[in-house]
Amino acid sequence: MKNKIWLSSPHLTGEEQKYVTEAFKTNWVAPLGPNVNGLEQDICNYTGAKACSAFSSGTAAIHLALIILEVEEGDEILCSSFTYIAMINPIRYQKAIPVLIDSEKDTWNMNPELLEKAILDRIAKSQKPKAIILVHLYGMPAKMEELMAIANKYDIPVIEDAAEAIGATYKGKAMGTFGVMGVFSFNGNKIITTSGGGALVSDNQNYIKKATFLATQARDDAPHYQHSHIGYNYRMSNILAGIGRGQMEVLDDRVVARRKVFEFYKKELSQFKGITFVEEPKGFYANRWLTTILTDSFKTREKIRLALEKENIESRPLWKPMHLQPVFKEFPAYVDGTSEELFEKGLCLPSGSNLLREDLVRVVKGVKQILK
Repeated sequence: MKNKIWLSSPHLTGEEQKYVTEAFKTNWVAPLGPNVNGLEQDICNYTGAKACSAFSSGTAAIHLALIILEVEEGDEILCSSFTYIAMINPIRYQKAIPVLIDSEKDTWNMNPELLEKAILDRIAKSQKPKAIILVHLYGMPAKMEELMAIANKYDIPVIEDAAEAIGATYKGKAMGTFGVMGVFSFNGNKIITTSGGGALVSDNQNYIKKATFLATQARDDAPHYQHSHIGYNYRMSNILAGIGRGQMEVLDDRVVARRKVFEFYKKELSQFKGITFVEEPKGFYANRWLTTILTDSFKTREKIRLALEKENIESRPLWKPMHLQPVFKEFPAYVDGTSEELFEKGLCLPSGSNLLREDLVRVVKGVKQILK
């Protein structure tokens, strides 16, 4: 059996160990500690955000962002349909209504025209949406200028799901810093990892202060355990934050490596008719968390995926749109078929920053044997 080539495996340097070792030496194995504070400051320094709080997952960060915006039962939240379910689930935690918006073809992110159409239609039919959650898919920035103009026009706050996009920028500004709050994920398959974890950033320090309070079981400032609000056990541990601090030191290197993976695939595969790649519009800088290809048909996509699987190479279809998911099929959706076509024809290729050239050659060989 050939060695497994993973889609996106963790890539550690060994530098993470110094922070973890320090935590053990000083007995900071309790949930919070210097590494958590340090990681939050590192994220602020890197993104330019004024405040940050580190949590157990990106999902937790989205949930808290909705609570801070006072999202309640029956409120409507406009959100990208073409994404992972973790972005939508917190809306339902609050018993709010997801209103699903399709993608545009340039970046595969939320379609500004459909967003405005949905806003006007929801206002006419029911109520003004309470918030917008938009995603930067696979590390490609969304069309932020157009999207933010619409959000500001109708005075609807934006939460950026930048779970896949740390290290990406739009016109020089870090993803996650355009909306009222931004969310990052440090899950094991992300561009950098804390094993499991996430973070919430904002220029509104009161938002982050409230999120941190709620994430630590909402304990009041008292000598005894007193609680005036319902809280959550959402904070990141000091040990995992130590891994994150080491990872932040190499984030730019990881982005460069992933972009080189993209360029390798593009050079080797774009010669084939029916294979296309997502290009960066002017002013966009993608971190290329995952390299994706769009084939000419579902049949071709599946032939490639199964051929790679036979060679012990992991690949994955693009996200199945949320409006096609059984759990969300009853909710409002403003779609034009774009994300359905992307799901049908698209494939994620192995994209880890720790892939060797021989690994990439193996992947390309597996793809080419089908295309030829």
